[in-house]
Amino acid sequence: MSKSYQLQQQILKKLGIEALNPMQDEAYLAIPAVDNVVLLSPTGTGKTLAFLLPILGALDTNLIAVQVLIVVPSRELAIQIEQVIRKMGAGLKTNAVYGGRPFSKDKIELNHAPAILVGTPGRIADHLRRETFSTEAIKTLVLDEFDKSLEVGFESEMSEIIAFLPQIKKRVLTSATQDMEIPRFVGLKDEIVIDYLGTVTSQLQIKKVVSPTKNKLQTLVDLLCHIGNAPGIIFCNFKDTISYVSDFLDNQNIAHGCFYGGMEQKDRERALIKFRNGTHQIIIATDLAARGLDISELKYIIHYQLPLKAQEFTHRNGRTARMNTEGTAYVLQWEEEYLPEFIETEDIVKLKTNPIPKASVWKTLFISGGRKDKISKGDIAGLFFKQGGLDRNELGVIELKQDCAFVAVPKEKVKGLIDKTNNSRLKKKKVRITVI
Repeated sequence: MSKSYQLQQQILKKLGIEALNPMQDEAYLAIPAVDNVVLLSPTGTGKTLAFLLPILGALDTNLIAVQVLIVVPSRELAIQIEQVIRKMGAGLKTNAVYGGRPFSKDKIELNHAPAILVGTPGRIADHLRRETFSTEAIKTLVLDEFDKSLEVGFESEMSEIIAFLPQIKKRVLTSATQDMEIPRFVGLKDEIVIDYLGTVTSQLQIKKVVSPTKNKLQTLVDLLCHIGNAPGIIFCNFKDTISYVSDFLDNQNIAHGCFYGGMEQKDRERALIKFRNGTHQIIIATDLAARGLDISELKYIIHYQLPLKAQEFTHRNGRTARMNTEGTAYVLQWEEEYLPEFIETEDIVKLKTNPIPKASVWKTLFISGGRKDKISKGDIAGLFFKQGGLDRNELGVIELKQDCAFVAVPKEKVKGLIDKTNNSRLKKKKVRITVI
């Protein structure tokens, strides 16, 4: 059992809380995983616990220095957060600083640096100007109720505070409203927004697959063998994860495509084309593939990494069950991995020992002509039937674009087809035909 999970369970027990709510679950997954998180949830829903739990679990208990700075708009909130942290009993020194109390008292308390410092903008800015504590170890900045602390009255002080914190790696912003635009000086980039302001998330029946190993790679292969030959998406949270999953599947001779935001647009499009026409039955993707893509409904999806948001969990699963109930969503869970509350299932799959799924019989050919050249799907079919010698049942899906086209053909006939059809004329255009 991981250290952070043990700490979480100890804290919940001390606070008398049986389980996290869905918003807290999402925050618990997202905050350690990404650099910037914006948490939007109504007052009274437990945002303080939501951001404190994952942050406390990541702190160095042996380091005597401020590691987390929590900026709040009022002294009452500063005191409240300080009290919550003490009730959590994590053994981490915490101090609250705010206007209306002697500055000298602050200085005495800060002589032995706390791990967590909570305060209001004016008082924190004052301390930073006077250098009463070191900022070198502050890697995490929390702006609680940022809609208030970033208002015009606080804006200059907030800008000054952030300028004093060059070591910041992680930013967490919380609010009960979303009425304001976050200023650029905050430094948010590629943030994840957890929005529970009126959002209703749906629930789907899912199947869980328990992995004995943390990387879950062999369990993934075993699951693909269990499923057999069927089209599906393996979802990951990050492109780096996709890279090592892809390498492992390559070593197992399991054909697949990849799809994520960092790819060139052309490569992303081609990955989807090959997926749609059956050249690949498997695609490894980030949540970029969870919505808005032209992909037919699938037999299954796999959550190789647990989604960071309940909303993304719903969108991922929607790839299998939009129009019928035959799709399956598999959750790969390491046996010591925390399963968020929004993933509900009692169905644990016992994997069958099956051979590696058969490779696709199709390959995809690229044709350097499209609609703007007055080329039609019928023209392409005619070229492959007449000149290429294909039978009608050997021509797969044709996708016609503005300036090019793609066609699925039997892989054993690729070389002969290229020899027979490359540099042929379609309408008035001489086209190149290559394999992709």
